Amino acid sequence: MNLFDVYPLNDIEIVKASGSTVWDAEGQEYLDLYGGHAVISIGHTHPHYVKRITDQLQKVGFYSNSVKIPLQVALAEKLGQVSGKTDYQLFLCNSGAEANENALKLASFYNGRKKVIAFSGAFHGRTALAVAATDNPKIIAPVNETNNVVFLPHNDIAALEKAFAEYGQEITAVIIEGIQGVGGIKEASIPFLQKIRSLCDEYNAVYIADSVQCGYGRTGQFFSHDYAGVSADVYTMAKGMGNGFPIGGVVIAPKFKPWFGMLGTTFGGNHLACAAALAVLEVMEQDNLLSNAAEVGNYLITELKKIEGIKEVRGRGLMIGIELPESLSNVKKDLLFKYHIFTGEAKPNVIRLLPALNLTKAQADQFLENFKLALKG
Repeated sequence: MNLFDVYPLNDIEIVKASGSTVWDAEGQEYLDLYGGHAVISIGHTHPHYVKRITDQLQKVGFYSNSVKIPLQVALAEKLGQVSGKTDYQLFLCNSGAEANENALKLASFYNGRKKVIAFSGAFHGRTALAVAATDNPKIIAPVNETNNVVFLPHNDIAALEKAFAEYGQEITAVIIEGIQGVGGIKEASIPFLQKIRSLCDEYNAVYIADSVQCGYGRTGQFFSHDYAGVSADVYTMAKGMGNGFPIGGVVIAPKFKPWFGMLGTTFGGNHLACAAALAVLEVMEQDNLLSNAAEVGNYLITELKKIEGIKEVRGRGLMIGIELPESLSNVKKDLLFKYHIFTGEAKPNVIRLLPALNLTKAQADQFLENFKLALKG
């Protein structure tokens, strides 16, 4: 049997990892500024994380949600403390797509409506409704197509007001990333997020803050949407939540009342996943990683903006997009194969930096030095 060939692969095999450093099978060392799509939030193989999972595995690795799992309660309490959403509720699942799928379903249960507002450049996942709300027709199969999702221009307040005026009573939810990841590190403006909040209040629609990539402390605030000074009804999470262990979550406002069977999952909130997620939050809290993300991220953004030849630098904290002219389309590849630095990309020519939240200033300087060399060719 062969693997289903859907991933373009770099010819590199990672065999060892620690912090923001990884090594390949040939012994070559790399600086990891991508963390496997913003997943590695506290660094590879963090000792506390490894111990938490190992200790739990020696007790019980899995049982279903048909029994009490105290780790889930502990995770909900710790997440409430660290995020500041102490009065919200937590539903645990396995991935970002599942989190968004359940959030949209929850909204529809809440107000009995079908229409979803999404935005140009959005990426919300690859499952049924999540992919329908993703602005990429290529990955939307015919079976996923629906008239229930309406795409509006990003950051266009007039278009948003017009849509609510025309069919506001049909809108179940507005779903938006605080900062678009796949869309090219594009930030939702503060007035735009505030307008979403006010219109959702006016029309009893649900404001869903997709925080899968942009959340979990990456911007220096726990949820990236928090910079707008308003609270969403629902926050979705995954990527950095488990530092590589598959886990997702939906943080749900008090106004939503659950009933048995409303949502469900086999693997969501299992013992190992909760142990991993608790370790992440404990390290984030103990090592002040939100402050570090803000400090080192702001340093990187400031220094990058001084470099000639870059079209634009975007982002907050350690979620950074570097837009380059087409003539420098080779830079990402050169960073990896010449300078041994992992970065990400967004089409057509944006380099994405999504490192661990404990990235050091020295590692930031290492990137900046090699990035300048890569720009020179």
